[in-house]
Amino acid sequence: MKKMAIRVAAVMLCICICTVSGYGAEMLVPVGQVIGMELQDQSVTVAAIDEHLGRNAREAGLCVGDQILAINGKRITCPQDVRSALDCARGAVAMTVARDGKEIFLRMSPNITPEGPKLGVYLKQGVTGIGTVTFYDPETGAFGALGHGVNGNDGGLLSMVSGTVYRAGVVSVKTGKVGEPGQLRGAVTDGEIRGILEKNTTRGVFGKTDNGWEGACVPVANSDDICTGPATILSTVSDDGVREYSVEILKIYPKGKKEGRNLMLKVTDPELLSVTGGIVQGMSGSPILQNGKLVGAVTHVLVNNPTMGYGIFIENMLDAAA
Repeated sequence: MKKMAIRVAAVMLCICICTVSGYGAEMLVPVGQVIGMELQDQSVTVAAIDEHLGRNAREAGLCVGDQILAINGKRITCPQDVRSALDCARGAVAMTVARDGKEIFLRMSPNITPEGPKLGVYLKQGVTGIGTVTFYDPETGAFGALGHGVNGNDGGLLSMVSGTVYRAGVVSVKTGKVGEPGQLRGAVTDGEIRGILEKNTTRGVFGKTDNGWEGACVPVANSDDICTGPATILSTVSDDGVREYSVEILKIYPKGKKEGRNLMLKVTDPELLSVTGGIVQGMSGSPILQNGKLVGAVTHVLVNNPTMGYGIFIENMLDAAA
């Protein structure tokens, strides 16, 4: 099984049977469970430089965060391409890397080892991290998370070619402060793949799972059903699992408002405020409930006031999932 060095959440089997119909579903399970995610694209990035084998790489000017574009003119789209290029090389290699939006040309001699030539660096493909599952459709196995997209190393929406989610658990929380967003920290509890991601969009990531999440189905709200006033969110911020916390919807924006910013929220729950300081990274995707309906998901925190943030309409997420 694949393993990931990052992140979070306990998962549960669904115990309800609901009538749903994919995108346009009238009933869904609001989840609120944190998961570990791995999204792969066709980029290969230097994640770290080995203390011993990385001397040549450092002297050549290779840096952590560099995206390797080509070796000896061969395009690099995965770590296996690096291995193939090095195996074909004789002596020093010419490398093209992307750094801060610019292409840089380097030349270095690989380390010759019993396993073959090596750059002496650790590589990663795509992005790994954590987020929260917003909804689960127990009839189709479809689920959605985050409420916003995952960006690549260039800052734009990552062009995902494959993705997986993992069972994980929260291990600690960095409390949010004014000017300094907080963060959920976690670890994958096992290497078992929990689901497959199929789409990375500006309104969330979406996929399928054979093993759903526990919870009762609730009606899906239209934007017209939502009003300012009390609401709740479902989030995982400790090893206690999913909990419901009180928030207030302060403002409702037009449906076509900037992606992921359809609602303005304020955390009012004393327990959540004491643990996280409000909304923190990793809580993106936490489902928002009002009057017994699933109305949206948490997406952003206000840096200058971590008790407040934005949310997306659930209907906008479902439009993107279709």
